[in-house]
Amino acid sequence: MGGHRRGWGGVAGMAVACTLAVLGALVPLRDAPAPVPAANPGQPARADYAATHDASGDCSGPVLSLDPNGGTSDGAAVARIRKHGKLMVGVDQNSYLWGFRDPATGDFAGFDIDIVKAIAKDILGDENAVQYLTVPTADRIDAIKDHRVDMVVRTMTMNCQRAKDVAFSVAYFKAGQQILTLDGSPITGFDDSLAGRTVCTATGSTGDDELRKGSHGASVLYVANQLDCLVRLQLGLADAVFTDNALGAGQAAQDPTVHLVGKPVTVEPYGVAMNLSDTDLVRRVNRVLNTYRTDGSWQASYDHWLAADLPHMKPPAPQYK
Repeated sequence: MGGHRRGWGGVAGMAVACTLAVLGALVPLRDAPAPVPAANPGQPARADYAATHDASGDCSGPVLSLDPNGGTSDGAAVARIRKHGKLMVGVDQNSYLWGFRDPATGDFAGFDIDIVKAIAKDILGDENAVQYLTVPTADRIDAIKDHRVDMVVRTMTMNCQRAKDVAFSVAYFKAGQQILTLDGSPITGFDDSLAGRTVCTATGSTGDDELRKGSHGASVLYVANQLDCLVRLQLGLADAVFTDNALGAGQAAQDPTVHLVGKPVTVEPYGVAMNLSDTDLVRRVNRVLNTYRTDGSWQASYDHWLAADLPHMKPPAPQYK
């Protein structure tokens, strides 16, 4: 696959960023979703499934997912999706390289979107049989718990706190929280060079979690979506952005006047998030990801979207319960 487009910088980059941010606010749905049953008969209760996710109770270990060979991957949740005829997926539409609307076509594109298409192809036989619902960072879990979507594929970090509320697939990418700032900035990373500065992050993100633990003397500006932080940075309303370096690389690709500094300060495995009751769907997605990882699809998508800005990455090995 060919390399992705670059050069969204300067005034043009800010215009594209602002356009995408406005789209995120004004165009939430491609299609209106049909009602989804509140639960799947015969599947475990949320509390029972959540209790098995984090036996340690200290939120320190990796999130383990369901083995696709350990139970049915063609049960009530998959039947629900087939009955509806489309996979309802919560995505981002303004994270360049990951999940965004291509300004030239209006279609969703990116590394996350390629995974959505692989799942839709497996379950429904058509990679385009998808209803895309754009969800802000802070609304991802509620959208899953309320069955407004079948899943969220939106650079969502797997951690055991979130695994009490949603079920995760195995990880499909690993990133880390890092500082993004303007060229010539005195900020050197997530350190004391932030003192007296304004740092922007998305509410409900893992960057939000880290900043609440300690901001190195910075004031924190909260926004609904990470791209809003890039706009604030370009407008001089923030001095830095604290985000996953995977998203930061996408923002740097949009605007060559910004760059990542310092080192990642966390490990951020991304997973597909689903309702706790949809155990058959979790196993089905893990089966798809196993194939996606081994048949060259992951590598092809990575080479197309991410390799230029996040070199030398490999798909994470699956970790099952």
